[in-house]
Amino acid sequence: MTSSSTNLSQATLVERSDITDDLMVVKMRPDEGHFNFKPGQYCTLGLDGIERAYSIASAPHEGVLELFVELVPDGALTPKMWSMKIGDSMTLRPRAKGIFTMNTKVHHHVMLGTVTGIVPYVSILRSHLYKGDEGHKFYVFLGASYEDELTYDKELQDMSNEYPDSISFIPTVSRPSEERNTNWNGPTGRVNTIYESYMDGLDLPKDDTLIYTCGHPGMIEDVRAKAVPSGWLSRKKDFGKSDRNRLNISISLISLDQVTRDH
Repeated sequence: MTSSSTNLSQATLVERSDITDDLMVVKMRPDEGHFNFKPGQYCTLGLDGIERAYSIASAPHEGVLELFVELVPDGALTPKMWSMKIGDSMTLRPRAKGIFTMNTKVHHHVMLGTVTGIVPYVSILRSHLYKGDEGHKFYVFLGASYEDELTYDKELQDMSNEYPDSISFIPTVSRPSEERNTNWNGPTGRVNTIYESYMDGLDLPKDDTLIYTCGHPGMIEDVRAKAVPSGWLSRKKDFGKSDRNRLNISISLISLDQVTRDH
């Protein structure tokens, strides 16, 4: 159905998982049926005339829009979303947008994300495995301050365990000494630092490797500042403020031989 006040389609909340007090995963079902998007793109949802863009974690074949959302207490939209119950609806813009998608011309994909910044990669990997594509290798680095913020770590680890020749997953927490991380026994440190230590041993071909970054602006800029002088060209996509969610800014770094223009 469409909203008479906005003439926009609606999407209904069908599932909600509260991860922490300020993080939740929701699944929205478009009322008009299938919503077309490419893995890595974002949709635009709204309440009471306030709209924001959210990257989609689900793959196109799943039939729902899965979102990983961070609460911003003084934000315009997310506090309203935190009050939603199963069966409530949001407006949904008719088209997905974004060019932060998988470049199939390269075969090595290095993906860095912090907290909600992991979302595009989850969609890309789910779709990749569903289609059974071959010939690509993914190195996924996920960072957070606390273990309970990693959220998709079990799913990504399961992917890595089942497809070790094509997917490697490295999660890390940056505050290992704090009580919330008492049970953490994995890598520690900021994800951009962990990524550097792993990259030194990977010896990936620059003409066949794409580095994706999505999440905290400081992480993105640090990767960019070090990669560009090393012969990588940056391509930046700004999703907008979106209640300051951590996935708002994304940069992909691609070797000069593999550059394609934005369109």
